[in-house]
Amino acid sequence: MKNDSIKNWLTRFIKGVFIALGFILPGVSGGVLAAILGLYERMLNFMAHIRQNFKYDFWYFVPVGLGGIAGIILLSNPLEYLLTTYKAIVLWGFAGAIVGTLPSLFRESAKEGRQRSDWYIFAGTAVLGGLFLYNMTAIFGDMPVNFFSWLLAGGLIALGIIVPGLSPSNLLLYLGLFDPMIKGFKSADLSVFIPMAIGGLITLVLFSKVMHYLLQNFHAKVYHFILGIVVVSTLLIVVPPVADYSGFTVISMLISAFLFVIGVWLGYWMSHLEQKYK
Repeated sequence: MKNDSIKNWLTRFIKGVFIALGFILPGVSGGVLAAILGLYERMLNFMAHIRQNFKYDFWYFVPVGLGGIAGIILLSNPLEYLLTTYKAIVLWGFAGAIVGTLPSLFRESAKEGRQRSDWYIFAGTAVLGGLFLYNMTAIFGDMPVNFFSWLLAGGLIALGIIVPGLSPSNLLLYLGLFDPMIKGFKSADLSVFIPMAIGGLITLVLFSKVMHYLLQNFHAKVYHFILGIVVVSTLLIVVPPVADYSGFTVISMLISAFLFVIGVWLGYWMSHLEQKYK
């Protein structure tokens, strides 16, 4: 029995390492990975009804959380190198992964029917959201990297867990928080980890019930809003100023195109994998 307990603990720890991919890789959703690994429904139920069986569920998810922290630290070093050395090329691969998930998101958005107003929400979100994000720096200036911006980053990542298919890392890229986040993860900087953990927990506790209610009552509208954000934020990560094309060559262009295609395939495959294990 003791060996089974150790095995189950290690299994959940390893699952946490894989879910960490959804925290730091644009195009990969933590919610999708949690669904694939059989943790999503239990996790959402725990967050939505946190006082029920709190002690049992808390200790169940401890190894998942520890695995997530370990995965973040392990993956941050190679990711920082790639984004520092080949940023524009790598971003095209990430963009492809996000594009590959769009068919699944479109199918999910129509699961309970689709009305003309849903398309208006999608178009309005894409246009107005795109204009806002693109001009955000001109309006508000550069986003400072401080305790409150890390709270925001943690909250966005938590949304990617609550809503399978939503990858918040591309928003973090555009907000200028992704690179410093990876550097903080790489060095296990508690000034990054702690506020992100606080922001993530607050978002999970506050929005799990809200998201459950919205998806139950306004499923199509919520998903068309998400689609608008996903489409426009994906477009914006491959245009300046996020992507730097200085020194870009024909070879760089070909590699970017290749990684984009590979990314589309990977995102499409992961989406189907999620449907299989739901």
